[in-house]
Amino acid sequence: MPNSDLLPSLLFKINENQLALEAAIMELTNWVEAHGSAEIADNVRGALDTIDKNEEFIKLTLAVLMTPE
Repeated sequence: MPNSDLLPSLLFKINENQLALEAAIMELTNWVEAHGSAEIADNVRGALDTIDKNEEFIKLTLAVLMTPE
């Protein structure tokens, strides 16, 4: 298997890790908010918005890269 064939799989796994980290950070954010730090929770959610905004593009691009030619 050529190295170029590994790239889509690698990017898929990196994206999967990124989404898992986002979920874990959101759980911590919810806990922080529940314990009286709403401002910090809002700041974290704002930072995580970038992941949400880019998610659809990443999924579509990975689908194209993983489609056999």
